[in-house]
Amino acid sequence: MKLTRRNILATAAAAVLLAQPLAAQAQQLPRNVRLVIGSKSTGGDTYQNSAIVAEALSEHLGINVKVDAVGASEAFKILERDSRGTTIMIFHDQSYLANLYGVPGYDDPFEKYTVGPSVAINPGNAYLVAADSPYGSMEDILKAAEKGERIRVAIQPGGVSEIGFSALKNAARVRAPGSEANIVPVNTGSQSDKNQAMWDDLADVINGSIQANEQFTQLPADDAKAMRFVWITARPETIAQAPAEGMGKTSRDQLLGFTSPATSVTLDGTSDFTFDKEFFFLYNKDMDPAIVAQIDTALTEIFAAGKIQERQKEAFFIPNFLPSQEAQAHLSAKRDTYAKVIAEISGD
Repeated sequence: MKLTRRNILATAAAAVLLAQPLAAQAQQLPRNVRLVIGSKSTGGDTYQNSAIVAEALSEHLGINVKVDAVGASEAFKILERDSRGTTIMIFHDQSYLANLYGVPGYDDPFEKYTVGPSVAINPGNAYLVAADSPYGSMEDILKAAEKGERIRVAIQPGGVSEIGFSALKNAARVRAPGSEANIVPVNTGSQSDKNQAMWDDLADVINGSIQANEQFTQLPADDAKAMRFVWITARPETIAQAPAEGMGKTSRDQLLGFTSPATSVTLDGTSDFTFDKEFFFLYNKDMDPAIVAQIDTALTEIFAAGKIQERQKEAFFIPNFLPSQEAQAHLSAKRDTYAKVIAEISGD
């Protein structure tokens, strides 16, 4: 090779690079990071939770992490195209539940992407009835199904809204095989659509949330919009970490009355079904493992400091940091449990 100034400089630069420790050569998060989320709303729980985490990462690492609410389909497309670490994603259980339910556009995230650390739980997933409903509890609802009564449940199909409905059908099947046919879906869209289905007497039970529906549980019983909680799907250990004042005028102790074991929706005749809505990172499959490790390390230090937990609880999120490998194992096992529930009621 002919020696030139360019060749000499290139050879010297390569020698310096090779002399560095491998850790120093590893790719790091870029200065500007786009954090896409599986929601188009900037007022919902996904954006709110992601903004808290993005701000903490920005401050801790001295970079700019910007949340971009592009929606699930677009977020997955963007993530698939970018392996540099310039784009990362936060979403929740919808990412794998929609795949289990066969929703178009949702690949298996455990195969298509790299599942990263979990950061928080929204403990609010709930089921409600009208204040004047003859059903005072989930036990009443399951017994009514056993007697042949048709129970109409308003849900948004294909994910977080539907998994509790699937669990209810499964519990009916376990308790009295055949009675699950009396638990029927009323497929709607947004939370306001589900509420309206109840008010229009199109549904006996609706999927809702503590945050969105607690206000209706405080209305006078004779108000046409008044509701009552009958089930909160979160684990009791999750609700127990919420602030003592709970949400609105419903205390933490009152909320615990709607979780297992006080409110039982059986999974298999022995244990109860529970569901926490968990938020976690997703990465491009080919992203440098060093970046995964960098985010794990940063979040470990952030959660050890304790400030982020205070912010999360102020927003009625439950802190739930698990580094990538632990989160992958936990969420994969969770996915497998729900896959069995869905298969049982679908006859697969």
